[in-house]
Amino acid sequence: MVKLLELFITSSKPVVEILLITSVGFYMALDGVNLLGQDARKYLNNIVFYVFSPSLIGSRLADSVTYESLVKMWFMPVNVLLTFIIGSLLGWIVIVITKPPSHLRGLILGCCAAGNLGNMPLIIIPAVCKEKGGPFGDPESCQKYGMGYVALSMAMGSIYIWTYVYNLMRVLSNSPVETPPSVESNDDSYKVPFISSKEEEEDNQKAGRWEKVKRRLVSLSEKVNLKTIFAPSTIAAMIALVIGLITPLRKLIIGTEAPLRVLQDSVTLVGDGAVPAMTMIIGGNLLKGLRGSGMKKSSIIGVLVARYILLPMSGVLIVRGAYKLDLVTSEPLYQFVLLLQYAVPPAMNLGTITQLFGTGESECSVIMLWTYSLASISLTVWPTFFMWLVA
Repeated sequence: MVKLLELFITSSKPVVEILLITSVGFYMALDGVNLLGQDARKYLNNIVFYVFSPSLIGSRLADSVTYESLVKMWFMPVNVLLTFIIGSLLGWIVIVITKPPSHLRGLILGCCAAGNLGNMPLIIIPAVCKEKGGPFGDPESCQKYGMGYVALSMAMGSIYIWTYVYNLMRVLSNSPVETPPSVESNDDSYKVPFISSKEEEEDNQKAGRWEKVKRRLVSLSEKVNLKTIFAPSTIAAMIALVIGLITPLRKLIIGTEAPLRVLQDSVTLVGDGAVPAMTMIIGGNLLKGLRGSGMKKSSIIGVLVARYILLPMSGVLIVRGAYKLDLVTSEPLYQFVLLLQYAVPPAMNLGTITQLFGTGESECSVIMLWTYSLASISLTVWPTFFMWLVA
């Protein structure tokens, strides 16, 4: 019982840090202060998207990922993908049960699928590692390896958000418009057909079905934006992986004696601004959520149940099952990060996506308000259970 209480206190401290930084953003967004108003949040969001977040992912990933560590962590990209797939299935169930307006289906599915694999673990892991008598051993080694796990988690999460979730929301947020079938003139219409009318009708039905399939495929391809695959964070992750995996490049840039160490130091310095900036944006968006929207309560409750109950439960089954099958190493910290990926609130990038689409911004703020308000409970209870489970 005493050990469980210590684990609870350990997991609650990073949540307090998040709440404090969030409250600063909330205060700065108040009308009387107006330092983080709507325009300011939009500009700061762009800076995070184009500068802070890619720098953070690039610096952390290049510094911690090597060929050996990547082989060891091969299951993590699979695990992150599973969080997105299971979340999507749960989101679809929420949509079927709650029946939200068509333009909000993509938002609900995105909130269930995409978790905040960036600044939340970046705050939680160092705070957990710094605690004396923690379950993950030496604080220095814990932070070094933990940040490597988080960096790969961030990179994979960013890739999946801007390839899978973005295009999924793009397709679902707007109903596909089917073009009417083209009518072609038939100069031989006066001729009597040599085939029976029944066979001709069957041929027409087959042709009609094929035309419908082609139109749907064309409509889908027009909605899928392949350019988002090369979002700044994705490009940064690819560059970091190249630097980390190619030994001559790594020795040139990474390390205390590297000739071009100044490049890594500069990128790290810029990337360190991502966590406070993103967390303050959360606080500013929460104020917008307080002012309300037409979001149905049943949809909000469905997202909360999916993200904070069903998804973590499925994560326990998957990670522990993978451990039993020897797909995952016995290292407690590695298993803890894998489990944590299932318990985080929705990704803040969803706010950026709704801004790009120009629809569902206020509803997204309402969902973020409730999910991040209750994250203080989820990110205390579930990590406590995860630490007890792996330790």
